[in-house]
Amino acid sequence: MDFVAELEWRGMVHDIMPGTREQLQKEMTTAYVGFDPTADSLHIGNLVPIMLLTHFQNAGHKPIALVGGATGMVGDPSGKSEERNFLTEDVLNHNLECQKRQLEKFLDFSADSPNAAEIVNNYDWFKDFSFLRFLREAGKHITVNYMMAKDSVKKRLETGLSFTEFSYQLIQGYDFYYLNQHKNCKLQMGGSDQWGNIVTGTEFIRRKSNNEAFALTCPLITKADGSKFGKSEGGNVWLDKSKTSPYKFYQFWLNVSDEDAAKYIRIFTLKAEDEILSLEKEHAEAPHLRVLQKALAEDITVRVHSEEDLKNAVAASNILFGKSTAEDLKTLSEDDFLSVFEGVPQATVSKSELEKGIEIIDFSVEVAKAFPSKGEARRMLQNNGVSINKEKVSLEKTLNLDDLLLGQYILLQKGKKNYYLIRID
Repeated sequence: MDFVAELEWRGMVHDIMPGTREQLQKEMTTAYVGFDPTADSLHIGNLVPIMLLTHFQNAGHKPIALVGGATGMVGDPSGKSEERNFLTEDVLNHNLECQKRQLEKFLDFSADSPNAAEIVNNYDWFKDFSFLRFLREAGKHITVNYMMAKDSVKKRLETGLSFTEFSYQLIQGYDFYYLNQHKNCKLQMGGSDQWGNIVTGTEFIRRKSNNEAFALTCPLITKADGSKFGKSEGGNVWLDKSKTSPYKFYQFWLNVSDEDAAKYIRIFTLKAEDEILSLEKEHAEAPHLRVLQKALAEDITVRVHSEEDLKNAVAASNILFGKSTAEDLKTLSEDDFLSVFEGVPQATVSKSELEKGIEIIDFSVEVAKAFPSKGEARRMLQNNGVSINKEKVSLEKTLNLDDLLLGQYILLQKGKKNYYLIRID
């Protein structure tokens, strides 16, 4: 497999240093991508560099994921309008461990494989580094003029740039040099906003050891409307299911536009070109079926979470948007249940009231506030238009503790699309 050719048809090459393709064709090559440990989970924005490493390994090369325990203490000015807050060593170490577990889902770390993936932490070689030693070993090889010419620096000069952040590209450059010396790493990859930092690393290696080093970046992913990729209404879409439920994760991909789906299925899945072209053809014939979106959402939910999580996410989606049963509702975890019905009108009822029993009309009007009057509620009930926990109910229905879902919820549905969630207070 030709790694660069694979990236090109997937639309994942932004800049590539001359000689990179030739180096990869010549021999098994080691490359690294850096990850920022400022959170205890990676998010879908990190999936792009993760996929770079995945394709790299699949092409027979050796990937290294560098988790920046040291650089996380400094902060990269690239693409940032202001300086970041420092994190404590304990917080950083916790974040690192969490991110490692997520990376292991994508890369093969089997020790017996010649191109086994590795995870390194740059804190390991910076922790005993004195400031004076750093100035001698790193500072004298790159000029201030060279560093000032980088876009990431120039853009911040107007708003203010601390020496700490100014030094970031030098620290990242030293990372590349260290891995070049100790792991024979010849290539660094990342997002297009990292080009300046990566090139500084290749220059640093050339000046300090006269070794060859290469650079490759992928485009920063945007949505078709120009807005930032990776965010939902609630903020980042995380890979950790405790931060973003598998249902929400699945829904994010399911709801992307047709234009974005065609782009994302190339970037975020391992599907071959002929399979993707076939899916696009099928999608074009019946866009309303959202064939591309479903294929994308299913593939990526399984790889980030699991088959079981996908199954539950699809079941949860069907509850709101398809035909589902009371049994489907009972299979949901509390997290998925609350994710599905996030944003629907909510009300509370006391346990003591429910113990006594509440007639469906009173419950619909006074508790759930689903109807403005008992007359309207009665008409809807007579027309078989009210469900409790996905089961149709009649005028004779009285609600009690037996109707609770997950021990504390009742779901009232009016018509096909109107839901009301009642919680036991």
